[in-house]
Parts: sequence; C-alpha cells; structure tokens
Amino acid sequence: MIHARRFSLVVLSILLLTQTFVAQRSAQPRTQNTRAANTRAAINVPAPTEVLGFTPGDDRKLASWAQTIDYFRRLDAASDRVKFEELGRTTMNKPFVMATISAPENLARLDEYKNIQRQLADPRTLGRNDQERDRRAEELITHGKTIVLITCGIHSTEVGSHHSSFLIAHRLASSNEPEVQRILRDTIVLLVPSLNPDGVDIVKDWYDRTLGTPYEGTTPPVLYHKYTGHDNNRDWYAFTQKETQITVDKIHNVWHPQIVHDIHQQGATGARLFLPPYMPPVEPNVPEGIIEGYTELGRAMASALRAKGFKGITTDSTYDAWTPARAYSHYHGGVRILSETASCKLATPITVRFEDLRAGEGYDARQASANFSEVWRGGEWHLRDITNYMTTAAFELMSHAATNRERWLRRFYGIGKEAVRERRSGELFAFTIPPSNNVHALIGILERAGVEVDEASQFTVNGIKYPERTAIVRMAQPYGDFAKALLERQRYPDLRDASGHPQTPYDVTAHTLSLLMNVKAEAVFTPFSYSKPRDGIGMGSNGGCGDASPPRRAIYKSHVPSMDEGWTRWVLENKGRCLFYSLLEDKEARAGNLRARYDTIIIPDHSPRAILNGYARGTMPDEYTGGLDAEGVQALREFIEAGGTLVCLNRASDFAIEALRLPVRDVTEGLKRTEFYVPGSILRIELDTTHPIAKGMPRESIAWAEDSPVFEVSDQSQASRVHVIARYPTNADPLLSGWLLGGERLKGKAALVEVTMGKGRVVLFGFRPQYRGQSSATYPLLFNAIN
Repeated sequence: MIHARRFSLVVLSILLLTQTFVAQRSAQPRTQNTRAANTRAAINVPAPTEVLGFTPGDDRKLASWAQTIDYFRRLDAASDRVKFEELGRTTMNKPFVMATISAPENLARLDEYKNIQRQLADPRTLGRNDQERDRRAEELITHGKTIVLITCGIHSTEVGSHHSSFLIAHRLASSNEPEVQRILRDTIVLLVPSLNPDGVDIVKDWYDRTLGTPYEGTTPPVLYHKYTGHDNNRDWYAFTQKETQITVDKIHNVWHPQIVHDIHQQGATGARLFLPPYMPPVEPNVPEGIIEGYTELGRAMASALRAKGFKGITTDSTYDAWTPARAYSHYHGGVRILSETASCKLATPITVRFEDLRAGEGYDARQASANFSEVWRGGEWHLRDITNYMTTAAFELMSHAATNRERWLRRFYGIGKEAVRERRSGELFAFTIPPSNNVHALIGILERAGVEVDEASQFTVNGIKYPERTAIVRMAQPYGDFAKALLERQRYPDLRDASGHPQTPYDVTAHTLSLLMNVKAEAVFTPFSYSKPRDGIGMGSNGGCGDASPPRRAIYKSHVPSMDEGWTRWVLENKGRCLFYSLLEDKEARAGNLRARYDTIIIPDHSPRAILNGYARGTMPDEYTGGLDAEGVQALREFIEAGGTLVCLNRASDFAIEALRLPVRDVTEGLKRTEFYVPGSILRIELDTTHPIAKGMPRESIAWAEDSPVFEVSDQSQASRVHVIARYPTNADPLLSGWLLGGERLKGKAALVEVTMGKGRVVLFGFRPQYRGQSSATYPLLFNAIN
C-alpha cells in the first residue's frame, strides 16, 4: 500500500507539472487565463441576462418573482454548487425560497454540517464539563464550515439587493477564481433572494406601469407587504408574519448561522454605504462576542471596499443595535451585518449634486472623518452603482468568513458556552411567569425562538409561593438572553447631542413583550429547584371567527400608505376572532352617505396632513392624489351626527380634533423635544372600567406611545361631551419601559377619550392599541370601541 501510494503521488505530480507547463506556455497574461478558466466553468451555468433578458442592475429593468424562481431553478439544474428549494408560502401565497451554495462535497454532507452547528450552538450537548466540551468543540471546529446567511429584499422598494442576489449566486455557481473557490470550500452560503416575495411584484408592477411617465420611480400607493409594509423588518421577536416564521423556523433555527448579511438601501443624499459597527446604544443583552464580531467584520469590509476605490462609506453611525426586532441573530450566536446602500428612484438613475449631500447621525457626507472616508463628490447614481457596492461588500464578507473560518466557529462556540454556564449567586437565575390569559401566546413566541420553558408544580422562592403551572425560563440556556430582552423592562439611555437635544433613536426604545401582552414576568436572583417539566403549553387559539353577519365596519385606507393601517387589518383578521371589515378610501368617503353603509369607521395612525391632503396633484397619477379633503371631513361629521362611531388611533386623533372641532386639545402640541419626547415606549395608564370600552380590562394597563397625543378638555362648556376612559397616573411615573422625557406633563392627563357628537361619538386613542401585532394587552379596548 505504501508503494502504491508513492506511485500515485508521482503520477499526480507529473500531471500537475504538465498543467503548469501548459499554463506557462500560454501567451496570455495570468488575469486573462483566469477569465478563460472562469468562462469554461460557466459554459453550462446560465447568466442572469440569458433568463431575464437584461443584466440585474441595468437602468429601468426590474425582475418579477416568477423570473427569480425561474433563474434560480435553472441555476440549480446547471450547477452542482447550488441547491435551490421552496421553504413555504408567503402571505399572498407565493413561493418563499432559498439557495444553498457551497462546494459540491459540502452540499453532499449538509446534514452533517447542520449537526455540527446544532452542537456548537448548545455546548451542553458536547459533554458534562467544560473540559469535555472544549475538546469536542475543537474537533467540530476543525471540520465545520462558516454558515453565512444573506437576506435580500425585505423592503421591496430597495430593489438593489433582490437584483444583487442574481449576481452573487451566478458568480458563486460559475467562477473558478481562487477567492470564490475558498468561499465554496470553507463556507456554506444560504442566499434568500427576497424576504418579501409579494413585494417584488407589487413594486415591479407599479414601476412598469409608471415607466416613461412623470411618476416613474415613485413608490407604490399601497404597502409593499400586505400587512406590515416597512415594518416587516420589525417582526424578529414577535414572529407575526408568515415570512418571518419561515425564516426563523426553516433557516435560523436549522442552520444557526454565524453571520447574517442583511442587505438594505437608505436615502439618496447621505453616505453611499453604511457598514457596522453600530452606533450606541447596543441592547445590553447582546453578547460581547457578537459586538466583537460585527465590529471586526464591518470594519474589515469597509477597509477592503475603500482599498478598491469605493467612496462615501461610513461606519459607527446612523444605525444602532438596540432592539431584537431587527436582529434575531444577535441573540442566537450570529452577527448581523446590516449594509445600507444609497438609493436611486427604484431602477431609475438620479443625479446628486455635492451640495445636496446631507449630514447623517454621526457623520457628514461632505466631509471626511474617522468613520467616513473617502468623500463621494456627487454625480449620477444608477442601480448598477447600487449592485456594485452590494455585491462587492457581500463577497468581502464571504471572503472574511472563509479566511477566518475557525475564528468564526470558535467565537460562535464561546458565545454558546457563556450562555449555558450555571449562574452564580446574585446573578439572574430565572424568570417566573404565572398563569394568565396571554401566557400561552408569550410562551409560544419564546419557544419559537428556541427558548426552553419549563412548567413547575407549586414551589416557593424567597417566601413567595408560586401557583401550579407557573412557567420558568432559566437563564442558563443557549437563548436565555433573548428571553431576558423580552421579559425585562428597558431603560433607554438619555442620549443628547452637543446642544442638549435628545438624539433620535433609529427605531423605538421598548420591547418588553410581557408588558405589551399583559403577562407578569418576575426576575429571580436566587437559585431554586422545581419539579414536573412542562409539557406543551403551546400557542393557544384565537377561538374562531366572531362576526356572524356582514359587518358595517370600515378601516380608512389612504393612498399614502400607512403601516398602522396594515397592522390594524392584520389584528382584526388574526387576533379579533376574524372581525370583518371593508376598506374606505378617499373617493368613497368624499361621496358621503357613509351612515347608510357603516356603523363604525376606524382611522389608523397616520399624519393629519396625509389624511386630509394625501398626495399633492402632479406627484402621483390623479386617481391617487388628494385625501379626505373638506368633502370627506363633512361626510365624517354627518356620519357621526347620524349615529356612527369614528375611532381614531394615535396621530389620527389630532386630525379628528382639528377637522371636527372637538372640545379637547393635545397638550403636547407645539412642545419642543427637550420638553416632551416619547419615541416608542410603554407607558402606564389607569382605566375607568365602568365604561363599555374598558369592559373586561384591569384597572391598570399599558399604552404604546410613539409621537402620541395627550388629551385634556379645551372648552369647559362642552366638558359633559367628553368621557375619559384612560388617563396617565397622577402619583406614579408613567414610564414602564423605554424612554420618556417630560413625563410630568402626562400626569393626570387623558390617554383615551370618547366625545359625543349628535347621535354618534368619536373615540380618540392617544396611543396605538394594536402596536405591530404585539400589544394584546390593549386589543380589548380597540375591539370594544369598534363593536
């Protein structure tokens, strides 16, 4: 056997020398030889242009979802580096798909690599003590691959990432470049061409319809996700939408990726590209290893792109890492590398003058600084520029993942090891969750995220006796920090700029799901024992549909899309026992006679200007311009006076107060942010439980406040028309979770009022009772108001 092996090695050496000699005899430069090899490798792999009829990134060309599916299926058939599969169906019943791309020998052993990931993610599976676990982990790290998840197109008007997915996949499937070969050998790439397939066609259909008109490049006059619009990227801890559920169930929880590259676009007049690290604050439950990982990788990517001549790149700015709503992976061992590339007008190029560039949070697009260089001087900006930035960044990320394979796997194991260690005395040991109405739904969310939840018999901790079937979430488990982030109360830092003004959070400041769902969760710092492991508390049920006859209920739908309108529809359909509704658009509202068709009209959260005026004439096709206008306001007034109920949510209440001349005022109107500011927080309210709208509610509840009005009577002669249903406490801090400035201005003021008008009434919510499909604590207030 020894001699045979030596003979084989000699033959192999001769063959390699022959190949080298032939290559050296070639008159072409080495780069041309590489291109020739790539061309031979790509003969049977279709280029995107062969299927689409254009190259992704071309001006004024967008691919449909059917074309996307067709291309990736052909790629699967032609390349042994690609496995393409349908993972489920979207909200509008389109295929939700993923391409797994790696070396053929890796694709043949996917189950083995999944198992390696599963064990590294939960070091308890590797042995009884750290020594055993470390030894076994090193064996797995030697054989494992870096798992890279690339997600595109969650925001469908950000068309660059969806189209970059074609280019990324084609190069990986066809190229024999050393860089690509190293990526294929040492990583497994999970490529999702779009996290929102429905929106791909919504945007393309609108773009094609307006192409060549004055409205080319405008955004559609509808949400690009049926229910959530832009908020589909705020669903990564509540898991309300089908697309989120598929991604979590079929990708994250199966593969446990070390790196998630989430490709986005931003405004046209700022930086050309954002990469991590993120600006403060970072959510306190994000592990140090995650912060280290995204800082290292983001800076490496930015440095590599700058070295290749890409300009206008910023890091440490604009975007924070505060909420799990955008970063599931940060609580599951994987870094989230958000990239944000400057936009054009969908696929229509624009020209940006240097003087039109604007400063962003933490940088100035016209001035080089430590976290922003080299300055982009302005000029034309095409979809091709966007895809160039995106694809180059993606390949730098994958190259780093391949080159540092063991480092990524070792960091991943270290995060899991820290998560599962037994807690010391004085550290948070567990959360206890006593039985309550919404506990099943909360536990279902935690379990979907891989959190282990036990159920205990009666037990006592620190003299407190807990009831039968109390749920227990121990911190010593792989995803205990995810549970902790959702069960504890947030204290967002009081961040101010140099002039003392509060710095605007990128999104919201609170995510205490237990408060939003009215579930009591108590932190316990004393270790305790319990018995009887829980067995399937489960998600529970909505209990069937509630409307026995055709409803006389409508939701107002502006042509200026409102995410809150979408969430209102979703909540009524999914959480209100199928409370049916019609949609009321401006044209129908302006025509009047609304009382003949409806008993209740809901106006979701929207700016008063958008409700009243809509799009200005000349900015959109005529049928989508205008709002309710004076005719619509008069029609609403007649509807209410004839016995109808108008329910206004959050900022829509300010519209109603002014348009209908109601005898209440918003006490926060005109205040500076230094005087009052509530950028997405959970506040405390007290309810008049004798009022029908508060029927079945506890005396104390919560309000999701976000740019929200606060009410008081403005005309004492009309005070008898105003019924306060909820108010902020007089003798307690209104803030439960998040950030609130000027909270003393709320004390004793109204958060929910009913104002009578003729035979009807107007119900004004000074908060969002159906916030992002999460605030089930206040769903009953909405359902009672509209029934």
